[in-house]
Amino acid sequence: MTPALNIDPSLLLRAQGVRVAFFDVDGVLTDGGLYFTDSGETLKRFSTLDGHGLKMLQKAGITPAVITGRDSAPLRARLKALGIEHVRYGTEDKVPAAQEILTQLGFDWSQAAHIGDDWPDLPVMQRAAFACAPSNAHIEVKAIAHYVTQREGGHGAAREFCDVLLVASGRYAELLKAYLA
Repeated sequence: MTPALNIDPSLLLRAQGVRVAFFDVDGVLTDGGLYFTDSGETLKRFSTLDGHGLKMLQKAGITPAVITGRDSAPLRARLKALGIEHVRYGTEDKVPAAQEILTQLGFDWSQAAHIGDDWPDLPVMQRAAFACAPSNAHIEVKAIAHYVTQREGGHGAAREFCDVLLVASGRYAELLKAYLA
């Protein structure tokens, strides 16, 4: 079977060679809304579609990493359930955190991709070989992104990003085949 997903070849060339994918959380892995209970506990909504994409990246040998300005118990639980090992919480200046992860993994910026939705993501996006933004990202972020997803943050945007990386890595069709009869 030929996959239904069709991606611009120039985009695939730019994403080829990516070995680590950086993700923002609020506005990318979530819809960006913050929900609080009466007791002040923060609640977050995550897309299972995005979660499966993160798992597929790991199977393809691409390391997902999360750098976020916030920290919460629900976020920690979700990332643990997905097996995400490289995470930096409470980080507004994301470049040093990303550089630390790249150094730890033995990669450089030419092997990095990033998906973000707001100004704190811009410095990492400018350095990464492949930069992506959800469709509802801030206009300045979309302006420098190599790819803007059709879906919004928290509603499949991260999965679109993952799918581009999987196709560029040459592993998408093989991983899809494992799910087909």
